[in-house]
Order: sequence, then structure tokens, then C-alpha cells
Amino acid sequence: MSEDIKVLLPKLGESIHSATIVQWFKKVGDPVNLDEPLLEVSTDKVNSEIPSPAAGVLKEIHAAPDQELQVGALIAVIGAKGAVQEALIVPKAMPTAAPTQAQSDEMKNFFSPALLRIAREQGMGLDELEKIPGTGMGGRLTKNDLEAYVEKKMAAPKQMTTPKPCPYAAKPIAPSSSGQEVERLKMTGMRKTIADNMVRSFYEAPHATLVTEVDVTNVIKLIQEKKEEFQAKHGFKLTVTAFVAKAISRALKEYPLINSSLEKDEILVKRFINLGIAVSVDNGLMVPVVKNCQQMGITAIAKAIGELSVKARNGTLAPNDVKDGTITMTNFGMSGVQIGIPIIRHSEVAIVGVGATYKRVVPLENDVLAIRSLMNISLTFDHRVLDGMYGCGFIAALKKHFEEEVTID
Repeated sequence: MSEDIKVLLPKLGESIHSATIVQWFKKVGDPVNLDEPLLEVSTDKVNSEIPSPAAGVLKEIHAAPDQELQVGALIAVIGAKGAVQEALIVPKAMPTAAPTQAQSDEMKNFFSPALLRIAREQGMGLDELEKIPGTGMGGRLTKNDLEAYVEKKMAAPKQMTTPKPCPYAAKPIAPSSSGQEVERLKMTGMRKTIADNMVRSFYEAPHATLVTEVDVTNVIKLIQEKKEEFQAKHGFKLTVTAFVAKAISRALKEYPLINSSLEKDEILVKRFINLGIAVSVDNGLMVPVVKNCQQMGITAIAKAIGELSVKARNGTLAPNDVKDGTITMTNFGMSGVQIGIPIIRHSEVAIVGVGATYKRVVPLENDVLAIRSLMNISLTFDHRVLDGMYGCGFIAALKKHFEEEVTID
């Protein structure tokens, strides 16, 4: 390689225009191989490792941890092996002087979502994290530091410890002017991006919500009858979520405007259905996408949801797993909530909310009373694109497909 190679922040998905630097895996002067991870970045959708586009030596770094950059921005330069290395180039917005003690302490007190996930899995508390020596910029703890510490800890004689929760990187401070103690929680890059996108969606799109009650009795009965056989055969669980997802995809074929996006004065109706499934993770929410849901049956949908959910919670989602969504479903019923009104994900025009199941006595066709399992499903939509009656038609079709198409295919 005779010329320096510029490393630019790549586009990590549809509607993602920026990312926050989480940590560098390399420092200036380190040799790098082709496709070897250089750094980790965070968006509202996923944490991603940026690989080196060439073999050589990391010659320059143009972005610091916690810095937010736009797609296409210069983040590093790869030089030829054996070339004389230049000093670390710090972004113009950052001071060129060495970090002060206060700046170093602040970096030490911030831990990326990936570190927090590993810590929670290992039963480590924030106080233990803060004691681990960090080799990152400003003394920051890196993923390699933590993994080495865990490996060393696992090799040492085991001692009885009490697992502690590991929330956002928190730093207790002195009593405030009111005399009461406060705790300052640093927002992660993911949390900040989620906040920005939710505000944008909420204030740009006039939200309207419809709620319908769905009888889930037959679906639950089928799941109970088939769950052991299904899991033994396929290796993943059969869930109510899969049946809701299938009903959504069927209803969208009849009401395609729900599966669209708005660009200026044009409505882009998608002929494919890519269903985003909201998954709760450490300090945020990931929305992996089930691609081409309109072509899938219950078994394929259940498999896709299961695999993507595991990847989301393990922090192994790839950028392609979270891109190109056309409509989103969020299941707040898993926490016991019966009705919710979620915010639409930009740039989609609708989101489906699934509530918790509950039992109630209801009259059947012949005025026979029966105890049935029910749940509420909500549709929140962009009123610029859809009218109320169109939304009513969609949610009624969803209810019909869910209650009447109780089969495993």
C-alpha cells in the first residue's frame, strides 16, 4: 500500500445519519490487518465494530470516545507499514492539550453498553468496574480490559460474592444546593440517539391511536398443546408474538398505506413487509427487523424473532439486522401493561402495540357466558398519511386474521 487510506464513518442503516464513538481497539502506531476491528460505534439501533479497510499501521485518529460524528466523517487514517507515524490528531472541537485529571476521571466513569452487558452477565457491580485499570484514551476501560479481567477472575479461586445491578454509569455527587443528594446518570450514545429520534417523530408526525380487544384464547391453547413438540423439533419457542406478527403482515396486504413512509409530499408504499420487533436491552431498546415477513409462516416468523432477540440481548446484532424496517411492533405486555401508546419510529408511519393477556367473562354467539383470554392491541399512526377509518379497517383486519388463522405453518 503506497498511499494513506482514509477511514470514513460508514452508513450503518436506513435513516441513520450519525453515530457516537464508544471505544478504540487500536492506538496510533498499532499494526492493523484487513477487516480487523478498529473501533466500536453506537447508534440508537445497534453497536457496531468498524473494520479496517486495509492492512497497515493506524497512523491518525480523528475521533474521540463519546464524540458524535456524521456519516462520511473522517475517523482515522491507515498508513503503510514501516512509515513514520505522526502524532495523534485530535478533533478540532477537542482540546489539543493532554487531558486534565477531571477529563480523565469523567472518561473513567463512563462505560459503554457492551461493557455494562458483560458486567451484568458476570454479576459485577459499578464499584468493581471502576476499580479495573483501563488502557483506553484518558484511562477509559475498554472491552479488552474487561475481558482480560474476567478471564483472570475466573482463573482465580472462587469466592462468595453477591451480584449487584449494573445500571447506567453513575457518579454520586455532593449534596445539591437544596441539601439533598442527587445522582448524575450519563446518557449513552444509544440513549441520546433514541431521545433525538423520538422527539423528531413525536413533533413531526401528528400521532393518533386506536385500540381493539383481541381474543387470544385459541392461540394460547394451541401454544400450550404444541410448545414442547415445537421446541424439540425446531429448537426455538412458539410465542404469541409470532401470531401477532403474522396477523400484521396479512392485514398490511389489505391496507398497504400502513406499510409506508412519508418523504416531503410523497407517500412511499412498500411492497415488502419488514417488521421491526422492539427488544429491551441494557440502557435502551433495539429494533431488529424480520425481513420479508409477507412471505413467511408462523414457524419461520417464530424462528426469526427468536434468533434476532437473542442477538439483540447478546449485543451481536449486525447493521443489516436493524435496517430497512417498514413498520414496528412493540410488546409492552411482557411487563404486565395492558394498554400502551408507543411513539412511531421515524420514518415509518405506524407502530403496533401489544398488551398483556388477561381473563374476563364474555358472552359468546348464543349468549353463552365463557371465561376467555383477551389482550389489547393498539395502532398508533401518522395522521398526515392515514385517516381514522383506514386505521380502523387495518386493526379490524389484524384482529380477524389473529383470531381466525390459528394454525402453525
